[in-house]
Amino acid sequence: MPEQDVRLRRVLKLSDLIVYGIILIQPVAALPLFGHANQISQGHAAATIALAMLAMLFTAISYGRMANRFPAAGSAYTYVGRGLNSHLGFIAGWSMFMDYILVPILCVVFTSIAANHLLPFIPYQVWIVVFAGGFTLINLRGIKVTARTNWVLMVFMSAVVFWFMAAAIRYVFVQEGITGLTSVRPFYSPESFSWEVVWAGTALAALTYIGFDGLTTLSEEVENPRRNVLLAAVLTCLITGLWSGSQVYLAQLAWPDWQSVTAGLTDEAARNNALDTAIMAVANRVGGNLLDSVLSFTLIVGSIGSGVTGQVGAARLLYGMGRDRVLPRGFFAYLDPKTASPSRNLWLIGVLALTGAAFLNYEECARLINFGAFLAFMGVNLASIREYFIRKPDKSLKGFFKDFLPPAIGFSFCLLIWSSLPLKTFILGGAWMAVGVIYLAIRTKGFREKVEMRAFNEG
Repeated sequence: MPEQDVRLRRVLKLSDLIVYGIILIQPVAALPLFGHANQISQGHAAATIALAMLAMLFTAISYGRMANRFPAAGSAYTYVGRGLNSHLGFIAGWSMFMDYILVPILCVVFTSIAANHLLPFIPYQVWIVVFAGGFTLINLRGIKVTARTNWVLMVFMSAVVFWFMAAAIRYVFVQEGITGLTSVRPFYSPESFSWEVVWAGTALAALTYIGFDGLTTLSEEVENPRRNVLLAAVLTCLITGLWSGSQVYLAQLAWPDWQSVTAGLTDEAARNNALDTAIMAVANRVGGNLLDSVLSFTLIVGSIGSGVTGQVGAARLLYGMGRDRVLPRGFFAYLDPKTASPSRNLWLIGVLALTGAAFLNYEECARLINFGAFLAFMGVNLASIREYFIRKPDKSLKGFFKDFLPPAIGFSFCLLIWSSLPLKTFILGGAWMAVGVIYLAIRTKGFREKVEMRAFNEG
């Protein structure tokens, strides 16, 4: 088949898209963050999950509506470029590219550390090659193989999480009875509550949802994208919020004394390790060593699923930018004739994940992911306002509540979260964005030329 006749195929159903989004986020995404979020928010981790869900729900509506208008591969790059300005679209795509490439790196780092802990006789450097290569080989088989892998991973992780939640419910019921299961303390504890610490915790808890937008990069591979992408984006965030919030709520009920996790620890490394493994301590308390071990293994599996799907999102974002000739078309817009996948992009992401895992640590990756993601989220919310409210002649009260208020609320929440990131993250993220702006200036001859964005074609 000639290269120019190879196209992305519409093979994904609504259920596949939701599962893809959930796996990219991870059904266990909130658990590794539990100790840190609970410590930062001073015992209000469940509240931080709920607040972050509000930000993501309103932003998901904006993503879904922009996907309805422009159902093309590219996600924030396409939506901001079409809704605001093609140059700003490139900047949004550049920030999301950092986000998407960091997700596989983060997952390679975490899975390699965990695997090295379980099998210490195999060096960490070997594990990063194994996982970076494994993610790439799975995705090179095509999107249908990726979709089937996602279903298997979701079923396994969900079963373990149900076990953890059931064990926590039993433990709390035995200790405190039915009233112990209806406490509001995980959401509001008068002696330690303050909006400052809760918002600080929310900035971290938002990592629970990072990646939901990745499902919009598959718009050209989805059946009925104008309907299904919006539904999938909103349902993915809602399901993740309720699911993750329940896990964290029960974990807090089972271990209500958040200060005891690091009590007596003065060494920073020891404190971080205690917070990293706090959810394991909870699992051990409510289910013993067996649940502790199985949950640890499940977190590795979750990172594998997130790494695989994250690589898919990054490859398709590059495909959209290559197709528009923003990046060299011959390389980035290439589709493999057999699998209709952007195979060259997948190899590139695999090499970058391997390299990044050798030099970056988990914390740096996590913060930079938030930097890129929320910058793009704000852009998509603004694009939705311009596309549906400013350009649309209906300025009635109904139009205000439908077309302006949801993206405005989403933008405000995202700005609060983004602005709470530490200075070092702004320096590193700003450096990445500066490189993108310089490249764009050269590519467009000092911003005098527009970035040509391919129109969507149902055929």
